[in-house]
Amino acid sequence: MTERYLSMTEVAERLGITKGALARYRLPEPDVVVGKARGWREDTIDRWNASRPGRGIGGGRPRKNKTE
Repeated sequence: MTERYLSMTEVAERLGITKGALARYRLPEPDVVVGKARGWREDTIDRWNASRPGRGIGGGRPRKNKTE
C-alpha cells in the first residue's frame, strides 16, 4: 500500500491559509523527508492544528488608545 503525505501547499490548503502565511507557523516535525521535501500525514496536521492555542479573549495585540 502506498502511504500519502501532505506537501506544504496541501497543508496550507487544509488549514485554509496561504502558503506564505504557513511559512510563519511552527509546524510539527515532518513524518517523512525526501531530499529537501517534507511531508505530513493528515492526522499529524489535524492533531497539531487542534492543539494550537487560540487567540484568546480580545484577539491578540491590544489596540492603541485613540484620544479624541
